[in-house]
Amino acid sequence: MLKIYCTDMETDKLEEIKEFRKGAWINLVNPSESEIKKVCENINIQEDFIRDALDFEEKARIDHEEDDDTTLFVVDVPIIEKNEENDIYSTMPLGMIVVRDDYFLTVSLRKNKVIEDFEKKKIKNFQTYKKTRFIFQILYLNSSYFLYYLKKINKETEIAEYILKNSMKNKELLKLLSLEKGLVYFTTSLKSNEIVMEKAMRGKIVKLYEDDEEILEDAITENRQAIEMAQIYSNILNGTMDGYASIISNNLNGVMKFLTSITIVLAVPTMISSFWGMNVGLPFQHSPFGFVVMIFISVVLTLLVTWWLKRKDMLN
Repeated sequence: MLKIYCTDMETDKLEEIKEFRKGAWINLVNPSESEIKKVCENINIQEDFIRDALDFEEKARIDHEEDDDTTLFVVDVPIIEKNEENDIYSTMPLGMIVVRDDYFLTVSLRKNKVIEDFEKKKIKNFQTYKKTRFIFQILYLNSSYFLYYLKKINKETEIAEYILKNSMKNKELLKLLSLEKGLVYFTTSLKSNEIVMEKAMRGKIVKLYEDDEEILEDAITENRQAIEMAQIYSNILNGTMDGYASIISNNLNGVMKFLTSITIVLAVPTMISSFWGMNVGLPFQHSPFGFVVMIFISVVLTLLVTWWLKRKDMLN
């Protein structure tokens, strides 16, 4: 998908346009080959800049090409992937390309909340021709969304824990495992993003303006807060998973102990009836009350064994 936006210099309103115009923002979402070639031919950049940002395994980094004065920023943005049972929290690369002082590109594999907020005009003081500020606004909003998703993860963790306290279900354990995996992705991505932002803060890659520098500082602060939250939630979740693993193991041991005790109790009448089922001379075999006596003996011995097991805390 290819869309081009431009801020009107007079009205300061964001408009979608059809032609490639200086000062425009070009947004590519999972672009086709024809769209990639069209963009590269019209604004004169290498295709590798766009293709690098479309690599799902691409790490956060900054790359500057001196020949055509093009700078590529790659950062990780949080996403939610849907499956049949749970939402899976993950990250994907977002490419931001500054082409000379003419164009600004964003490249991603799929739609994400960060870019959608700009498209929907939810961001104040946003102009497509102020490229440095645009980059820092994206970085700040991206850090904010990391914090938002981390709070959602924490809330879902609390819900899963509440359900697990009442019933040990594999579904909830798998949910916690999925959330733990998402926190690992978030922590790794946030640390990589921090390196990119600190590198941009030095002012050697893009020119820093006083007003824009404040936005970048806020973005770095938000990102560091997100890193701390991710690490805290990850530690809590690791401890929770270990705790529930111990509880499940202890519950299993208790069930096995109970079943073993029941087996012993049931073995007593079975053993007595086996003795009196032999084809040899046995007590009470000629007595008219022999059957009743055997039942009585079985009941008494069973009760004694049950009492002894209960005393040894084997039937709890």
